[in-house]
Amino acid sequence: MDTTVEKMDLRSANITDERKVQLKELFPEVFTEGNKIDFDRLKLTLGESVDVGKERYGMTWAGKAECFKTIQQPSGATLIPAREESIDFDSTENIVIDGDNLEVLKLLQKSYFGKVKMIYIDPPYNTGNDFIYPDNYAENLDTYLRYTGQIDTERKKFSTNTESDGRFHSKWLSMMYPRLFLGRNLLRDDGYCVVSIDDAEFCNLRTVLNEVFGEENFLAVLVVDRNRKNDAKLFSVGHEYMMVYGRNKARLSELDVRLRAPKEGVDEIREEFERLRKATNDNWELVEKGIREYYSTFSEDDLRLPLTRFTKVDERGPFRTDGDPSWPGGGGPRYIVPHPLNGKPCKIPSRGWVWPTYERMKEEIDKGNIVFGPDETTIPSVRRNLFEKDEQVMRSVIFSYAQKASQDFVSIFGGVKVFENPKSYLDLEGLVLYLTSPGDIVLDFFSGSGTTAHGVLLANRAETIDRSFICVQLPEPVNTDTDAGRNAQSLGLKTISEIQKERIRRVIGLLKKDSATESSEGKSGHDLGFRVFKLAESNFRAWNAEIPKDVPTLEVQLGLHVDHVREGIPPENILYELLLKSGFPLSTAVETLTLDAKTVYSVADGAMLICLEKGLTQESIKAMADRKPERVVCLDESFSDNDQLKTNAVQTMKIKGVTSFRTV
Repeated sequence: MDTTVEKMDLRSANITDERKVQLKELFPEVFTEGNKIDFDRLKLTLGESVDVGKERYGMTWAGKAECFKTIQQPSGATLIPAREESIDFDSTENIVIDGDNLEVLKLLQKSYFGKVKMIYIDPPYNTGNDFIYPDNYAENLDTYLRYTGQIDTERKKFSTNTESDGRFHSKWLSMMYPRLFLGRNLLRDDGYCVVSIDDAEFCNLRTVLNEVFGEENFLAVLVVDRNRKNDAKLFSVGHEYMMVYGRNKARLSELDVRLRAPKEGVDEIREEFERLRKATNDNWELVEKGIREYYSTFSEDDLRLPLTRFTKVDERGPFRTDGDPSWPGGGGPRYIVPHPLNGKPCKIPSRGWVWPTYERMKEEIDKGNIVFGPDETTIPSVRRNLFEKDEQVMRSVIFSYAQKASQDFVSIFGGVKVFENPKSYLDLEGLVLYLTSPGDIVLDFFSGSGTTAHGVLLANRAETIDRSFICVQLPEPVNTDTDAGRNAQSLGLKTISEIQKERIRRVIGLLKKDSATESSEGKSGHDLGFRVFKLAESNFRAWNAEIPKDVPTLEVQLGLHVDHVREGIPPENILYELLLKSGFPLSTAVETLTLDAKTVYSVADGAMLICLEKGLTQESIKAMADRKPERVVCLDESFSDNDQLKTNAVQTMKIKGVTSFRTV
């Protein structure tokens, strides 16, 4: 019987090794000795001739090769919980992470691979102003720790990118590519990625997204009309873009996915319709007049303007009678439809009827959805009822109330402006409702001021099952050269991530007031909390084959690893590092147990037990094994060099059916 204890791998997922395994399952014949890939043989296997020339279609830039090295380098960092900055830490599914998103995305690979339904990001636009950029990928975590003051008092500044830089576009692309690549891994097969961008990098971003997601998975470019700039000299460029890609468009087709959203303003018109009915005692002439007057109050850029075509009114609500009954494209069926007044055959549309048979058309006639002319010489039309079909496909051109978004943001902070040009939370609410369902996960790894979290919280109001969000933001200092930055500092908000967390707290406070009213009406509550985590170096000392300059001898380095848990680390920090690197989501439920006088953490209803105490005994080992978890993790030093105890522990765990017993 094997009595060795496996050591737990504390690194993030190795993307390269996982992809090699997948490739070997499909094409074992292209692997040579030493598990190397023969790329020429792979091309031949795929039916392609081997091209020895240098000219080929594709996108490249200075530094692209380094992007792949970045992707392939596992992270040795961790995420530590910050309960004091959280709301309802133990029960919420929502996650807010302070940290460099490149390191964080690597850390999320094991726990969230293929689980995210929607990614929305609003990355820094390459406008010629500075944007924070990790200068040396090989030292990315070290740079971050110095930047945030976690290593020493000398903060190491992330480099920036300006228009005068010789690699202006290349730097931006090198920043974006690894993050998009790692983000794609987290998407579900039926997931979506939405990226906001302006004209400066539109073409480059489109090409990079084609490479990362596959050109065949492109879905749409949404044009967002935000505002008009009357001071422009040539053109008023007030729009931005949202590029939308599917993780697997073919899968969406297999599932017959049809995206629909509520028509903007239908609920308001319904309220006005009911008010007019009551006020006029169902006098339809007066109700119709009132509805037309209500429509006249809409401005020219009002999203409800298309609904003003529903000008006729009866007990079923506003309707129109100009629907086309003919087959799209022509060649439709031609059958006799008798006129209800004289029984004569009605004129048939030149393209044929849209319904396959008269029996099917008769169903619509009986429902009152077909409008006949005064006699058979007029082609019947289709009645469209506003309240019966109040959903529509999203348009590719969206008018965004940018000014309202800014005004509402200021009001959340008591009339104080703490952030410049926030994205519209209403736009994000609409996207979340359109692309996701209750229970889904929404990820934003350039989360800024927390607009995505705000949108998700609002989208959940009408649901019984909540969506959850994961928001990642670098703790970038606010710009104190601006009024907004100075205002933020006056409120004690020194970084963008602090603004985000405070915004979410305040939005939750407002929603809780509404929730209190709903509770009194018997409605169910929502997840109005979030867990805060912060990027930090691992709680465990990693073995370094190359002895650092400040470690004089191998003997000294070995001594450092006798107790490889860093000093003064709270047990909960170690717990969440083990959870994350064991593949459990950061929102996993954890219960604290006492077994044989030892504190043991029960993860995911007992699926895994973690004991971080020293001095384990055969009794405490047995107490854990008796609960029959799938996995057990203990500290290596818990056995105090007692090899006999370790051997017995392995046997005890196997007898009880524990499939994985590891130490760290």
